[in-house]
Amino acid sequence: MGRSGPQGHTGDRHWCGSACFAVGCALGFAAMTELVDWDAGTLTPPRTLLWLALSATLCVVLLPPYVTAGPGWLAVQGTVRRHVVCTDALVTVRQYEGVSLHLVLRDAYGHRLELDPRVLVANPLLWHELDTGMRRSLERGTLREGADVLRRIGHRIDDETAQSVLRASGLS
Repeated sequence: MGRSGPQGHTGDRHWCGSACFAVGCALGFAAMTELVDWDAGTLTPPRTLLWLALSATLCVVLLPPYVTAGPGWLAVQGTVRRHVVCTDALVTVRQYEGVSLHLVLRDAYGHRLELDPRVLVANPLLWHELDTGMRRSLERGTLREGADVLRRIGHRIDDETAQSVLRASGLS
């Protein structure tokens, strides 16, 4: 499996918009801080570098991870690292709540990744790949913990899909 995964993979269809938002916020912050500093007459080369560094940091913080999936695998590309799990050999799936809701998936090969379940809800093709892999893991007996978590997410996705169909048809 190469850096972008095998052919026939699907990715988060909303990532580009989120990435553009992160870059736009960082550029807006850079422009505003530079303009305010320039207007005050205190803009110097070191301060310019400071504002640019803070803007770059803001972009990195706001940039969401890119989630991709294909037959038998799910990957999350962060700012620095890429994590891949084999969905056909999942061992545990845990859902953690706190400041932000996230799933932690582990496979039989020791790989681990974290992702926001809202990405799966917003991208049915990603969910389909994970659900198919989870079913194979259940058939093979590797998934020992967390099938109920994925089933709850599946029900949530089904409910939201049904509601959107009813809204589109004018019945809701």
